[in-house]
Amino acid sequence: MANKIIMLVEDNADDEALTVRALKKNNVDNVIVVVRDGAQALEYLFATGMYAGRDVTEMPQLILLDLKLPKVDGLEVLRRLRADERTRLLPVVILTSSKEERDLIEGYRLGANSYIRKPVDFIQFTEAVNQLKLYWLVLNQPAPRNGE
Repeated sequence: MANKIIMLVEDNADDEALTVRALKKNNVDNVIVVVRDGAQALEYLFATGMYAGRDVTEMPQLILLDLKLPKVDGLEVLRRLRADERTRLLPVVILTSSKEERDLIEGYRLGANSYIRKPVDFIQFTEAVNQLKLYWLVLNQPAPRNGE
C-alpha cells in the first residue's frame, strides 16, 4: 500500500487537514496528492498544465472527490473522468458535506463508486475513513490499468 496514491480533491483547508489527519490516524501511509479545485484535479489526472510531464502510468488508487469546488465542480470532474478511457475505471468516492439529494443521484448517475457525507464529528469521520481504508485500499480488487 505504501507507494500507491490517494488523490484528495478538496478546496477547504480545514476539511483537507481533517481528512489527512484521519488517514494518518488510521495508518494509511499512501502518498496523498492534494489538489484544491476541479481544474487542478483534471490537470493532474491528464498530465496537463502544471502537471504536464507527470508519469500518467502512476494513477491514484483512490480519488476522494468533493463536489463544491472552484473552477470545475466535482460532478463535472467525475463526468470528464468517466468519459476518458484512461480514467474511466478509477475508483472515485465522493466525500462531501452536500445534503442535496440531486447531488447524490447525479454522482451515482455519472459513475461514482461511493458517496459519503462528511460527518462533522472527528471521531465519526475517523471511523468513516477507517472503513474507506479497509474497503478501498485493502479489500477492493481494482480494475486492471488497461481496462481489460
